[in-house]
Formats: sequence, C-alpha cells, structure tokens
Amino acid sequence: MPNDDFYRGLLRQAVAEAKQGLAEGGLPIGSVLADASGMIVARGHNLRVQRGDPTAHAEVVCIRNAGRRRDWHTLILVSTLSPCVMCTGTALLFRVPTVVIGENKNFLGAEDLFRQAGVKLLNLNDAACIEMMGKFIAEHPDLWNEDIGVPEV
Repeated sequence: MPNDDFYRGLLRQAVAEAKQGLAEGGLPIGSVLADASGMIVARGHNLRVQRGDPTAHAEVVCIRNAGRRRDWHTLILVSTLSPCVMCTGTALLFRVPTVVIGENKNFLGAEDLFRQAGVKLLNLNDAACIEMMGKFIAEHPDLWNEDIGVPEV
C-alpha cells in the first residue's frame, strides 16, 4: 500500500507540469498518470490558453497523452487541483481507481462524483499547490473564471 511520501513524490511531478503551464502563459495546473509502482505513464498541464481549446484541462491532456491503454483500472491520476466535472468524468469513464489531488481550497471540483463511484480520493492539502493557485487566481481572475466557465459580468 503506497504511503504519503509515495503520493507526494507523484504530486511533485504534477507541480512541475503546472509550473510549465504557467511559464507558457497558461494556468498552473498539472497532472500525471502513474502505475502502482510510481512509474509515470503520462504527463499533462492545462493548455487551454496555449491551444485555444476549452477542453484542454490538465487531467484531460494527461489522459490524452496516455494514449490507448487497457490498464486504466490500475492507474493513479494525480492533479495539483481538485478536478472539475469534465476532468472527473474523463477519469471515471476510464475507471481510474485512485485520484490524488494537491488541494481543493482554491477550487472544489466534482469530488463527490469520485466518492459515489467508489474511487479512492486523497487530498494532500499541499501548501505549495494552494499558494501557486491562489496567487494565480488573484493575479488573473479573468483567465481563471474563463477556465471554470464563469461568465463575464
């Protein structure tokens, strides 16, 4: 059974993806997909701004990058932020059994859907993730609201 250090190691890789997205002018949200041994099989970060694609959230990009697979039911999805309903639905569609999130203080996604489906959900409440996303939202509320579908007022 993996321990906290195991999951935090995977989260560090997702944070690196988030930082890459931020450096590219996008949102600082990153994701990795790993097997039970911790080997990363795919990476992704939010590319919505960079690609002009409203569906290019970090988790969806990561799952796309994983390509065709038959082992989804053995994988671990890690994200720096609580996944929105679209990203949650994508993980549920492929029956990913374990989801690890860096934080849900800045955004509470569709975690209830994971629980209803019996997915193991672990929130690490990571201070670096909380700070990174909080700072981004404060500095770029327009991009953040666009990302989560909040209309302009």
